[in-house]
Order: sequence, then structure tokens, then C-alpha cells
Amino acid sequence: MQKISFHRKAFSMLELVFVIVILGIVSSIGAELIANVYDNYIVQRAQHRASVKTQLALNQIVNRIRYAIPSTMGRRVGKTGAFELNTATMISSSDAYTVLQWVGADNDSFEAISSDADRAPGWSGFCDIAASTQTSISTPGSNFDLANTIQTNLGRTGNFAIYFPGDSVAHYGTGAGNTITLAANTPRVVERYKVAWSSYALVVENGDLYLYYNFPPTIGNAIGQSKALLLKNVTNFKFETRGQTTRIKLCMKEKISDTDFIPACKEKAVF
Repeated sequence: MQKISFHRKAFSMLELVFVIVILGIVSSIGAELIANVYDNYIVQRAQHRASVKTQLALNQIVNRIRYAIPSTMGRRVGKTGAFELNTATMISSSDAYTVLQWVGADNDSFEAISSDADRAPGWSGFCDIAASTQTSISTPGSNFDLANTIQTNLGRTGNFAIYFPGDSVAHYGTGAGNTITLAANTPRVVERYKVAWSSYALVVENGDLYLYYNFPPTIGNAIGQSKALLLKNVTNFKFETRGQTTRIKLCMKEKISDTDFIPACKEKAVF
């Protein structure tokens, strides 16, 4: 029987070399494209994170400063630096100030009501001058029993401070019903007031921004120890107060490697 053999064509060595070279070129281009896409993703993710973190920190700042008593706002060069009212001439360079400090009005009991049947807030902010004296202030529409309950639940006890418009003096006292009893005579009583339990300060420490709170509501009081972290890796914290408006600029950097960072800056004005 005759044996029949079949011969199939195969790649030559030269063709195999060409194929391997082409595949190597394609794979190197593909790897470079993938690496570039990944690098762009890392950068864009860092930019987004930095932008979101900065915006969230600014929102927290605005929510606090909107309740600031304007006549109490000041600045410091460092946490223990001398306190200067924002309305005063700067003693140091504007770049040196890293602390913004103010007395905050008690918004917790100002915006609270007992029930739909009793909608009087903790304090109304208005005085009946005719029915008031230098130590006893009649404040219609107030419910200081509610305000005291709210502050007790927040861990605050003792005297609060009231501020009259344009007055830089804290008048300490207690409240019951719709009456404020002051610890000392006030030189004058005007139609409006604000209640304050605490001062606040924004402080840059070791490159991080902190909110200090729960220290006496007196202008320029030494900053206490209670604090909350607002933002890490802060590169710039600037503020300016003109009249009833405060402008804040906040910048930070988001780390993407041991040596590389992505910057982000946000600005807001608080009226």
C-alpha cells in the first residue's frame, strides 16, 4: 500500500520574528496608554477629593461665622498671639495671621420652639425698654426656660452673655421665662440683643485647620482646649472682614505620592 504524506505550510522563522516584534510594539503602546489613563484617573480623583474636602470645610466655617457677633471678630498671630479686633489696624503682616476668633450667638435655642402651641424661641433678641432696668431686661417673645433646657442638654450651665448692637462688652446674666437678670448694671439697654454661650476660633496648627469652641464668650478671651479638625494639609488660610462681610480663602493639598500633591483653593463670603 502506498503511503500518502501531507505537507502544511508553516510560518518561517523570519515571519515569527516580525510577529513577535509587532506584538511587542503593540503591547508597549497599550501599556503606556493604560498607564496614562491610570495616572489621569489618580490626578482627577485627587483633584475631586481636594475640592470636596475644601468645600466641606468652608461650609462648616460659614455655618459658624454666620452667627458671629460682628463687633467681636478678631485675629491672632498664632493661638497665643495678641488678640486684635478686625476693625483695628494690623500690627503684623496680613500673611502672619493664622487665627480668626469671634463670639458666636446661641443659634441652638434661638431657632428652637417648644411645640406648635408654644412657638416662642429660647430668646427673641428684642427688649421692651420701658419695662426693663439696668439689671432686669424684659424680652417679649422669649422662652428662657426652653433655652436653659437646650443648653443644659448641650452640657452648658451658669451665666450666658448678651451683647447689644455696637457694644463690645459682654453682659453676663441668667434667664427665666421672658426676663434676663444681669449680674451687674448695664450702662444702657437698647431694643435688640444677642445671647452667647461660647467663643469660637479657627486656628491653623502644624498645617491643619481646627475649630476651637466652648470657651468664654468675651471678646479676645484666651482660646480654650476643645477643638475639632476641619481640614488637613492646609497651605493657605486668609480672611478679611469689612463691615458685616467676612471673606474666607482656604487652600489645601491632596497627596498622590510621596513627593507629589494636588492643590485646591476655595473662597466664600459670609454676610
